[in-house]
Amino acid sequence: MDGLLMLAVDPAAWVALVTLIVMEVVLGIDNLIFISILTNRLPAAQQVPARRLGIGLALILRLGLLSIIAWIVQLTTPVFVLFDHGFSWRDLILMAGGLFLVWKATTEIHHNVDPTPEEKKSTSKGLGFGAAIIQILLLDLVFSLDSIITAVGMTPHVPIMVVAVIVAVSAMLLAATPLSNFIARNPTIVMLALGFLLMIGMTLIAEAFGVHVPKGYMYAAMAFSALVEGLNMLARRARAGR
Repeated sequence: MDGLLMLAVDPAAWVALVTLIVMEVVLGIDNLIFISILTNRLPAAQQVPARRLGIGLALILRLGLLSIIAWIVQLTTPVFVLFDHGFSWRDLILMAGGLFLVWKATTEIHHNVDPTPEEKKSTSKGLGFGAAIIQILLLDLVFSLDSIITAVGMTPHVPIMVVAVIVAVSAMLLAATPLSNFIARNPTIVMLALGFLLMIGMTLIAEAFGVHVPKGYMYAAMAFSALVEGLNMLARRARAGR
């Protein structure tokens, strides 16, 4: 308790908390985009419960990982060397998550651009609730692990990490339905979001091979693409109004 009180009156702890919350929210955008696209394929009655369950699982996973943080830190230790690069368990998890994202985004793009009659039929039936939750859980694990390891590098205080995770996941929960509705109303946004997922997947694979990609560049590219698409949407609405 004394340690918590000392953190509460420490200005450096508050700066670390605010910084960590911002970082967690930014890192959560990737997870939220994936959840929004996936749950939009479910029947309407299942979409909101699936989003809440998926984001709730993300919170449970992150808090669970924080409880074993000493073991998490050891995941960055190389377990074998290949092509003069030491691969750790974290690298392998990031690589698996990146490959899954690339596969999933490519499949969704193919279904949206050039679906076969069989794919149209399967798409019209919707995605199973259980299958959606399993896919969300797999990506939750990858994003949660990356998020916790990044948090460890920013502050040694677990209570600060816990508060930051709870605040960030709460923000995700509030933004999930508006974002999903926005994506559903604007089909071109779906393709843009799938492009984001492809880029994120390739970034995870690059990170697994030791190639650090500054996240600022990635999010700047995403923001610029979103701005251009926003201008296109305004232009389309203006033409429709005329």
